[in-house]
Amino acid sequence: MERTVKKSGRTDKLGKRKAGFFPSVWKYRYFYLMLIPGLLYIIIFHYAPMAGLAIAFQNFKLTKGIFGSAFNGLANFQTLFRTDMFSRAFRNTVIISMYKILFGFPIPIILALFINEIRLVAFKRTVQTIFYMPHFLSWIVMFGLVFNFVKEMGPINYLIRALGGNTIFFLSDTRYFRGVVVISDIWKEMGWNAIIYLAALAGVPNEISESATIDGASRMKYVLRISLPYIMPTIVIMFLLRIGGILNAGFEQIYALYNSSVFSVGDIIDTYVYRTALTGDFKFAVATAAGMFKSVIACILVVATNKLMGRFDQETLF
Repeated sequence: MERTVKKSGRTDKLGKRKAGFFPSVWKYRYFYLMLIPGLLYIIIFHYAPMAGLAIAFQNFKLTKGIFGSAFNGLANFQTLFRTDMFSRAFRNTVIISMYKILFGFPIPIILALFINEIRLVAFKRTVQTIFYMPHFLSWIVMFGLVFNFVKEMGPINYLIRALGGNTIFFLSDTRYFRGVVVISDIWKEMGWNAIIYLAALAGVPNEISESATIDGASRMKYVLRISLPYIMPTIVIMFLLRIGGILNAGFEQIYALYNSSVFSVGDIIDTYVYRTALTGDFKFAVATAAGMFKSVIACILVVATNKLMGRFDQETLF
């Protein structure tokens, strides 16, 4: 029989009195205090600027501001979708992002599995540090490194000429620019992205590892039958996040690497928004409409992918 306690406040089935909201907050007040900086950052830089989305539906004039500019309905979106440059930017964004997911998403997983198999702790930490150090370099610094690698007299072209080929201008040739973007992004972020998978692998119970060893499982079988399935929920969550950010092709990277010679294959939505809003005619309303369109598509993709994963009985975000 279920026991209940007749006291003020709610009780659970075992008769334990549940603390109210405010007593619970007071009990963990120091933890909530530590949340304040993060919450302020999100509110100030993520939620407060959403008021500016009204510009997408206005004939915005900088001198009049948001409250003084007249509304024009969906005119900015109509202008946006009729622009060939936006269509090109949208196409390039999707293509570059798909390349990054197709070639870049599996690399951190594979790297994490390899690093996890290293038994010498000092060597393991050294390898991990070497791989995630590029993450801390800005794309301006990375551009200098990439440029020196692929320039006319750089090591890559030297090797190509040594093998009997012709010099390739990677950063100004539309055939190779996207490849440089994808490879440089993998190089910069694969070590950092592998950290979350290494953390998940660290949670594999010792009992399972010991059982596999006793059963005589090879390292390859251990990776395929234990390590990989154990981190699969993490892989699914990270994949959902990547799909949700498919229209984030990397503004800093593209802006640092591209030039007028490769606009046709390198111009993305973020660089289009930058040029539309801050150069030329300063079309803030059209640029805001482009940013809003990008956010709506990203939201739809996250929800759709989340539901699709749920149908396959995989871990989902919500």
